[in-house]
Order: sequence, then structure tokens, then C-alpha cells
Amino acid sequence: MTSELQETTRLLPGQALRLAVDPGFALLVLQGRVEVVSPPGWFGETVFSVRTSLQAGEAHGVERGGWIEIVALSPAEFRALPAAQPAAHAPVVARLVQFLARQMAWRA
Repeated sequence: MTSELQETTRLLPGQALRLAVDPGFALLVLQGRVEVVSPPGWFGETVFSVRTSLQAGEAHGVERGGWIEIVALSPAEFRALPAAQPAAHAPVVARLVQFLARQMAWRA
């Protein structure tokens, strides 16, 4: 998936931008107000999306990758932020969790 936007994106009230993003994608609202609609998710047998309203100076990060929608609630300007890099120790932690899971399964 791609999450490349121009340096600054402008939307007029009511305009929406739909875009495929990777986990960790974030945006910073520079001017106006926007609503970010998360990628669809499941809760039991129900599909849902989370709506987050943001105003100038606020940032929002997307935890799951997928299609998001950014809707302008007023004339708005925003910028994509670089995705946070995963921690260097993440593989070590993953191996530790796997080791502990095997130990617990062996004892059961």
C-alpha cells in the first residue's frame, strides 16, 4: 500500500480524500478541521469504522493499514508525517514471547 501525499494537501469543506495507508501512517492538520475515518474493522459480526475529528495543530496516527478517508469539515490543510520506525529490539522481544509461549505449552 502507499501513503504518499504531496507535501501539503488542501481540501474544501465537504471534500473527501480516500487513500490506502500502511500501519503507522500519520497526518498533521495545519489549518481547519478534518474527520479521519479508520479502515473498516470487525467486532464480532459487525463491521465498524472509527471517526476522529481533528483541528489545526492536532496529529493522528493510523494503527492498522488499509483504506482511510479524510473529510474536510472546514477549509483544511494537512500534511502526512513520516511513519515511526519499529523499535530495533522488536525481533528480540518477539523471540522472547515465542520462547515463553513454548515453555507454557510444554508445562500444560
